[in-house]
Amino acid sequence: MTLKAKMTLEKDFMISEIDNRIYGSFIEHLGRAVYGGIYEPGHPEADENGFRQDVSKLITDLQVPIVRYPGGNFVSGYNWEDGVGPKENRPRKLDLAWRVTETNQFGTNEFVDWARSVNTEVMMAVNLGTRGIDEARNLLEYCNHPGGTYWSDLRKQHGWAQPHAIKTWCLGNEMDGPWQIGHKTADEYGRLALETAKVMKWVDPTIELVSCGSSNTGMPTFPQYEAASLEHTYEAVDYVSLHQYYGNRNNDTASYLAYSLDLDHFIKTIKSVCDYIKAKKRSKKTINLSFDEWNVWFHSNEADKKIEPWSIAPPQLEDVYNFEDALLVGSMLITLIKHSDRVKIACLAQLVNVIAPIMTESGGGSWKQTIYYPYLHASVYGRGIALQPVISSPKYDSRQFTDVPYLDSVAVYNPDSEEVTVFALNRSLEEAMTLECDIRSYPGFGVIEHIVLENDDLKAVNTFGKEAVKPHNNGHSAAIDGLLQASLPKHSWHVIRLGKNRG
Repeated sequence: MTLKAKMTLEKDFMISEIDNRIYGSFIEHLGRAVYGGIYEPGHPEADENGFRQDVSKLITDLQVPIVRYPGGNFVSGYNWEDGVGPKENRPRKLDLAWRVTETNQFGTNEFVDWARSVNTEVMMAVNLGTRGIDEARNLLEYCNHPGGTYWSDLRKQHGWAQPHAIKTWCLGNEMDGPWQIGHKTADEYGRLALETAKVMKWVDPTIELVSCGSSNTGMPTFPQYEAASLEHTYEAVDYVSLHQYYGNRNNDTASYLAYSLDLDHFIKTIKSVCDYIKAKKRSKKTINLSFDEWNVWFHSNEADKKIEPWSIAPPQLEDVYNFEDALLVGSMLITLIKHSDRVKIACLAQLVNVIAPIMTESGGGSWKQTIYYPYLHASVYGRGIALQPVISSPKYDSRQFTDVPYLDSVAVYNPDSEEVTVFALNRSLEEAMTLECDIRSYPGFGVIEHIVLENDDLKAVNTFGKEAVKPHNNGHSAAIDGLLQASLPKHSWHVIRLGKNRG
């Protein structure tokens, strides 16, 4: 049996213009994300700054628009001053978040230089765990003030004459979590975040600020934490953060591939909370969402329990992703695009080695994990205007979900290239699908390319020198007289690019 699904794309049915920062990522001082990941002096591929060029090439290909730094749990115990100035004077410190030793050989200025080298922006987080208003304003002055003050002149003394001009800042990280250094109740956090935000915008009125939300939907304070903290911060911040990770712990793939429905519900819930506070305050301001941590994370849990405490940059959270993980990541990206009217920033956590699309060997090679590809496709081809598709799809029930559409899809129109890209996932584990898509709203458009990520083995993984899961562009589709017809094999990810008068 072949499943049949239908979709209609109408050019006037627009969700929103997509903020490119929705395809952002995250680098934390955790495991080998920094040391042995993006930064490894002495590596054969390292440049004069110690930045691994093989890794930089893979990141540049992803066209990552923004990267969050330096954490994550790490930031709640971090003194940023330890990571600037002459490297020989930088102290080694115990990182209590991950129970390792931090050498501080890589810090704020190195990260800014690295970000520029891979053509991305910086999303900086401030420590609201052990520190607060003073640390945040000093860091901002150090980074963004032109000169003539203590902290800005110190930056110049350190060798960075021009300000870093960082425009996006996170007010702490996961402050609702008891595991967080300096954990705070919603009111405690809200008061501190408000006063910090006020002072930071006095230092630099051009910045945007992200207020902490719940660290995940399973927290007993969710979503009250958002509501209570936003009571304080609503008028002072621009975004509220969301975090969510999924894992196929019960080997129930039918349910696993439906987790994007849970993600959809999560986003709708937080939108509702924000709009409730907006109404309560009779505000004219709309708070948008920063989904600044999201991914699959469960493979490395057991291995991480065996790490020797206080070691330096040990392998931590090094999930080896398989094919079904890539399918879910694709579906999560579709969900983020569907909510691009409010989700303006999103960060795949993380970028290198730590629950990441890119893996490295210290002193050796680098390679693309399975999840690299849907992330690449969305970032490169998902820029422009998100379209609201009208979809008719058969559905299934799993152990955890009911009425799951076999077809998960969204489309993006790029006015600069005059292309429409359809992202589609066939969730069926057994059946191929025929997709009929009405594209009469785009007269003369034909198929430019049909990229497919497929593999019979849902557990297939990529390793150095052996890429078992990689896309091909031999998808079966055609557009005739305003009707796109495409074949979607079982459990497969698709990128169908359409353009005018091109076949």
